Amino acid sequence: MAEIKFTEEDIASLNELSQKYQSVQMGFGQIRVQKILLDQQKANLEEAEAKLEADYIDNQDSERSLVSELNKKYGPGTLDPQTGVFTPTEEVSEEEDK
Repeated sequence: MAEIKFTEEDIASLNELSQKYQSVQMGFGQIRVQKILLDQQKANLEEAEAKLEADYIDNQDSERSLVSELNKKYGPGTLDPQTGVFTPTEEVSEEEDK
């Protein structure tokens, strides 16, 4: 069987096709790396969210503790945070209820 030599045009077409495959493969690689980075960012965001949630719960506990201390110290009432004025709630005695 005799050898057949491809034309330069055929070889150029094959090289172009090969380059397109390489370009697509490189694109897949870039997309995979971007996905890895996004997964890392998501994990970091979830970790930050969990920490903030824990901080929020701790702050609620601190609030309950402070309110309890202030109620023991000043009794029940309301505080105007703008002026810092505390207004005690009038306690109704059992005899007045009857």
